Amino acid sequence: MAEAKKSTSAKAPKKVATKKKQVKEAELVAEAVPVEAPPEAKIEVEKVTTKAGKHSPKAIKEAEEKEAKEERKASKTPEKAAEAVKATKKPPRTRTERAGKKYRELVKKIDKSKTYSLAEALDLATKTSPTKFDATVELHINLGVDPKQADHNIRGTVVLPAGTGKDVKVAIADEALLTKLDKGTIDFDVLVSTPEFMAKLGKYAKLLGPRGLMPNPKSGTVAKDTAKAVAEAKAGRVEYRVDQAGIIHVGIGKASFTADKLNQNGEAVLGAVRAAKPASLKGVYVESIHVTTTMGPSIKVQT
Repeated sequence: MAEAKKSTSAKAPKKVATKKKQVKEAELVAEAVPVEAPPEAKIEVEKVTTKAGKHSPKAIKEAEEKEAKEERKASKTPEKAAEAVKATKKPPRTRTERAGKKYRELVKKIDKSKTYSLAEALDLATKTSPTKFDATVELHINLGVDPKQADHNIRGTVVLPAGTGKDVKVAIADEALLTKLDKGTIDFDVLVSTPEFMAKLGKYAKLLGPRGLMPNPKSGTVAKDTAKAVAEAKAGRVEYRVDQAGIIHVGIGKASFTADKLNQNGEAVLGAVRAAKPASLKGVYVESIHVTTTMGPSIKVQT
């Protein structure tokens, strides 16, 4: 058996050599008989080579266009670019241009080049109110103060002689009210409290504060005589306070009020604001005054 296996392994190299010889002969035959590619294949190869070349007509044209584009960019300075954008941008429309036909007709009654007296402005404001409901007449006073300074933070209250024209619901802070506040129920316009009860209301500062309902000594809603504070609130006491822009916005009545009543309320507010002028202020205190109604046009008033 050992001899048989040995003879078989000895024959194997001869077979391998024969196969190698056959492969080599086949390769020589293939080289001797060249196979030509179809004409279509040659044309396609030539086209691809020409298209990819740096000096082809298309490549030269693309390079020229790119160079011209870069030159145009370089020639445009930031100033010229800004001017081009500004020229194409449409100017924003004014409030009058955006408003409806009725508003535009009412605006024509106001002479924008004129500064009116308070009485004239209030009378004109009631005649130019565009709303169907009884609009609030508003007074906007622009002060030359810096609200960041403590003594420039103008704030106070004033009782309007003719009232506000609103049915004001006033509540007095007590244990029953705290139960409602625990449930998040707020059914009042003004909240009055005694100084002693303010400690209990501190828990609800986040609920009352953002709504402007937290009692405050400066607004007259923290008082020992709560009955008097309630009477004043119902009679037409309003609070005024300068905002971050240095402007006071306050309602002084309704468009249905007579001109005389509105003038009384307006004079009361202006008198209180002028009296609150800080001693440290240098320069103009009351810079401008405007009268308007809810959604109505603005009227400039003499300072």
